[in-house]
This record gives sequence, structure tokens and C-alpha cells, in this order.
Amino acid sequence: KKGGMILVQTLFISGVKIINANEKEYIADILVEDGKIKKIGSSLRLKADKEIDGSGKILFPGYIDMHIHGSAGKDTMDATTESLHIIARSLVKEGTTSFLATTMTQEQQAIESALKNIANFESAENEAEVIGIHVEGPYISKKCAGAQPVEHIIPPSIDQFTQWQRLSGYKIKEITVAPEVNGGFEFVEALAKESVVISIGHSDATIEEVEKAISLGVKQVTHLYNKMRPFHHRELGVVGGVLLSENVKVELIVDFIHVHPRAVDFTYRVKGANNIILITDAMRAKGEPNGHYDLGGQLVHLTPKGAYLPNGSLAGSVLTMDLAVRNMRKATNCTLQELVAMSSTNACKQMGITSKGHIAEGLDADFVLLDQKLYVQKTIRQGKIVFDNSL
Repeated sequence: KKGGMILVQTLFISGVKIINANEKEYIADILVEDGKIKKIGSSLRLKADKEIDGSGKILFPGYIDMHIHGSAGKDTMDATTESLHIIARSLVKEGTTSFLATTMTQEQQAIESALKNIANFESAENEAEVIGIHVEGPYISKKCAGAQPVEHIIPPSIDQFTQWQRLSGYKIKEITVAPEVNGGFEFVEALAKESVVISIGHSDATIEEVEKAISLGVKQVTHLYNKMRPFHHRELGVVGGVLLSENVKVELIVDFIHVHPRAVDFTYRVKGANNIILITDAMRAKGEPNGHYDLGGQLVHLTPKGAYLPNGSLAGSVLTMDLAVRNMRKATNCTLQELVAMSSTNACKQMGITSKGHIAEGLDADFVLLDQKLYVQKTIRQGKIVFDNSL
């Protein structure tokens, strides 16, 4: 044992219920070798360095969080290797095996420091994997800033973004932008040629502007409903525009603070599970006691009812992915397959990742083993048990 992690080369999980998006569930044995799924079958009776009895348990692909700023007292914007390790280590407890380290609106130098820090970062094997970066802001609307500091909001710049992508070691996988701001449409059109998910967020766009942005290459919306022009029957806004578009997936913060449970159910009925991506949008106070915290130089009060700026704006969340999954089930009564789609598969599809988000031979052995009530029993990344609830 090393640091609470069991070091193994081969792992055998017997008699577990395997859940994949858009597939019938089945019970099988799984052999993992060198971080990959080697064999799936029934009554395999194989020996391995580590064996897990999966009977009565459910196996999901590991959760993937496309939008998370921080956890365990640390933030991506700290721009230190130590902070990223602490965040990545804390996330495995909630079943998250991969995530996009998310930056926020700040002065250029602060964003660049964070990008450079991630460029050279490699997760340890007992941590969730940083699979890229989500740049949230500074190319957003001042009218919809929320917890993004208004004084650092600037117009989109392709030259600047190209420089940022280079500094990040080409790890930027998602950018949140308000397409209606000056230069926004040109930015979207230019970036659509790259392999970056362009997500509308912190935006005051009209439905016409949203539809134009989608036609130019937008394929996601950042934390649907929060800090965007709402739906009105005479001006459908960002919310109406993305709900009506079949080609856009929506991030959803299902903590029942950011979005009412009935609105979660409404979204599920309108968009369908294949177009929803569960995220946490968590900040450094996640997993920490109530009190005062910093978010991009701003004071945040963490209370039992959520994280707020002094002006009453929500300042990210302290949500965990496993709670988001249980809440989604509670709000919609969706299937286990749909939960897999929303917690990992859809994110992989957006980012063009084919080695994760699915349990099949030859793919990465990133799993979350759950009990019948969807509580995390074990988190497995690259075939290693990185969190064990029984220890």
C-alpha cells in the first residue's frame, strides 16, 4: 500500500452490473491489465493482483467533470502544481476520474500563469486526470458577469487565444464565450475550425444571436439558466435558443441551488439525456467547512444554502459529481444508462475522446463502483483503486 492506494498491475472485478450509455445493462466479470480493460465476460475465473467482488454493485465509467474551478481549499487560478494535485486527489472520492481544470475571468497575466501551470502538469496515479482546460471568460458579457470580475472582462481575441493555446501546451478543450459581444461571432467562426468546444455562457444574446452562433460552430452552453438571458415568450434568449437547438449540449449544475429540481426535470424532458452534461462548477470551498473563501480576488461566503458573493450572486458551487448523479436520478427518475451518458459519455463525445466514457475491451479502466443507491464504493483510474470507501 502506498498513500492509501493499492498498487496493482492486474485487477479482476467479478459479477458486477455494467452500465453503458445507450446499451442494455448486463452482469459480467472484468479483467484489467496495465490500465486498460483486457477482457469482459461471464465466469472468467481469472487470477489477478487485486480482486473485487462486484456482486450487488453497479459499475459506471468514471465521472468526467468538464467544469470545475477548485476543491479542498485550492483553485486552478492558484497556478501552482501543488493546488492542482490537491484538487485532483480530492475528486476521486466523488467518483471523478477525469476533469477539465477551469480558469476564470482575471487579468491576462493570471490566466496565463494558470495555463502555463497546467501545460506541464501530470496527475499522479492516485488522482483524477487533468484531461484539459476549460477557459471560462474573459470573453463574456458584462451584463451577465455573475461571479466573474467585471473589470477583467475583455472582447474576444483570436490572437490572444492562439497564444493561450500555445502556452497551455494545446490543452484548452473548452471555452465559454458570449458570442454577441464585439468580435464574438468572428471569434466563434475562427475557433470552430479548431478542436475546441465553444460554449455559450455569461451571455445576453437574443435567440437570433444564439442561432447565428450555433450555425457558426457553438455546440454547448455553460451552466444552463445561470447568468444568461432567460426565456421570455417574446424574446427566447439564450435559454430558449439552446433548448430549441438539437445540436447543442447543455451543462447543468444539479445541486438544486442553481437550478430548481422541476427545471432539471423540464430540461431532461426537452433536451433528453444525450444532450445534458452534468458538471459541478465547484470552487475551492468544496469539501471545506462553511466560512469565507476567495474566488478570483473576491470574497465568497459559503453557507449551508450555497456559495455567494457579498452582493448575493451565486459564486460557483460545492457540489460533488456523485451527488449531481443522485440528484439527477431523484429529479427525473432517469435510467442508469442515461446517468452514464450525462456523467461521462456526452463529455467524451464533445471532446472527441474515444478511450473513456464507456466500458469495453481495449478502453481505459476508469470506473466508479456504486452501491444500489448510487453512493461511491470505489473509484478506479487506469486500473488502480484510487479511492476505497471501505478503508
